[in-house]
Amino acid sequence: MRPRVDEVRIQGLGVIDEAVLELSPGFTVVTGETGAGKTMVVTGLGLLFGGRADPTRVRPGAERATIEGTLVVDPDGRVAQQVEDAGGGVEDGELIISRTVSAEGRSRAWLGGRSVPVGTLTYLADELVAVHGQMDQQRLLQAARQRAALDRYAGEELVKSLRDYEAAYRRHREVTDLLAELITRARERAQEADMLRFGLEEIEAAEPRPGEDADLREESERLTHADTLRLAATAAHTALLGDPMSPVDTQHDAVSLVGVARSSVDSARDFDPMLGGLADRLAEAGYLLSDIATELASYAESVEADPARLAAVQERRAVLGGLVRKYGEDVAGVLEWARAAAVRLTELDGDDERIEELQHEQADLRARLAELAGRLTTIRTAAAERFGRAVTGELTALAMPHARVVVQLARSADFGPAGVDEVEIRMAAHPAAPPLPLHKGASGGELSRVMLAVEVVFAGADPVPTFVFDEVDAGVGGKAAVEIGRRLAKLARTAQVIVVTHLPQVAAFADQHLVVEKASDGSVVRSGVVTLDREGRVRELSRMLAGMEDSELGRAHAEELLDLGRESVAD
Repeated sequence: MRPRVDEVRIQGLGVIDEAVLELSPGFTVVTGETGAGKTMVVTGLGLLFGGRADPTRVRPGAERATIEGTLVVDPDGRVAQQVEDAGGGVEDGELIISRTVSAEGRSRAWLGGRSVPVGTLTYLADELVAVHGQMDQQRLLQAARQRAALDRYAGEELVKSLRDYEAAYRRHREVTDLLAELITRARERAQEADMLRFGLEEIEAAEPRPGEDADLREESERLTHADTLRLAATAAHTALLGDPMSPVDTQHDAVSLVGVARSSVDSARDFDPMLGGLADRLAEAGYLLSDIATELASYAESVEADPARLAAVQERRAVLGGLVRKYGEDVAGVLEWARAAAVRLTELDGDDERIEELQHEQADLRARLAELAGRLTTIRTAAAERFGRAVTGELTALAMPHARVVVQLARSADFGPAGVDEVEIRMAAHPAAPPLPLHKGASGGELSRVMLAVEVVFAGADPVPTFVFDEVDAGVGGKAAVEIGRRLAKLARTAQVIVVTHLPQVAAFADQHLVVEKASDGSVVRSGVVTLDREGRVRELSRMLAGMEDSELGRAHAEELLDLGRESVAD
């Protein structure tokens, strides 16, 4: 099941106060008097599918413009999956899309009941709708868009080849940019390499060890305060065991006093077991104090003032301090800098080799690009011939039997993002005329028919299920207008077609006819949309033909057009 737009509600947009558009799955036409707001229908559809929000389009006096669309989609199809990926939902095959634009310019969008960025609607529109108006004609006159249009017509074969080319093109750009950077920055890279080598040599000469700065700091403290440390250890030893050099035994040292305490308690332990436990603990304390005293004596003997060693330590600390100031917060940071610098120096030293490798890769990529670009040219040339024949055939059906459309390919000087082909659609108005660019080879009315023919041809290769044409038939009348209506009706057999027109010959071929009616209430002008029945269509076509709804001649002509349109659809 192909997706289609089922209903559109518009509020507060331009002259439209409130309107509901019930759209046919085939061919729907929108007509109305000049200034009634027909173009607002296309504007609303454009907003619904992510078009640019213009606050000047909000109806004067309204806070915002609101457009809501109901679409019929396959619940298991690609569109439904994209909606679910965006957090929205499709219920019973119906998808609700809405968009608001405030008078201040703020815009919001909802998809399947979920608020989404407006860009999500634009992305979804690629699968759902193609809006074509006179501005789209002008865009299609641009060379880049003509190439993109031909590529779309060429189909999957070109898509695959173009994908391969684009990947090679991106890599070629990356390699070229990197080469330019490496070559132009040679002086900066040499200076950086010299700086790194100097730093590495300085660090290597010093040979710092992990944690060396902390060890030297502790040693410097000990050597600087050697006398203080020795006196402290000696005093502590004397307090524990007494002074062995003293001629008087005072028995006031800690070990002796603990021994006296133990002897006193031990003499009475037989009378209370509790004292026995205390005596044992005092004995342990005496042993511990003796061990500490022994270690203090050993420490005091080991501590000595060594001015030479202190000078050496201070000198080494100065060397390490110089490295720390340049390369890190401590010796560990210096060693980390050296590691990273060695890696970077390896990279810099390998740049010459890298440049040579990149130059080889660049040459290989250019050869690859030439091959892929040639393949694109071959596919485009074949597609251009098919496209020219198809559009020429459509022009014959649009009352331009002598016109001929060709697509010319020229080769650009260098590789571009899409190859080397410059594409231009040209038209010869008659067999003796040379093919000229569209804006030179076709008059206003002819250009409208050419663009319609182009879109009809594209429709055969384009999966978009809904086409919107905004007065693409401008400047056309008579038999050509009838043929335009016939071609649009034919297109509507395989896709939903919505057309805003001022031509009764086109409107007569529609499956459904909507008219935008304008009403005036004092200084306030408002429009609404009405679905016409057979009688209503006769009256509207008569107005469009003769300017008089009740003209007998106009009504007869309108009846004739409707019968012609019905017969064409039946065929």
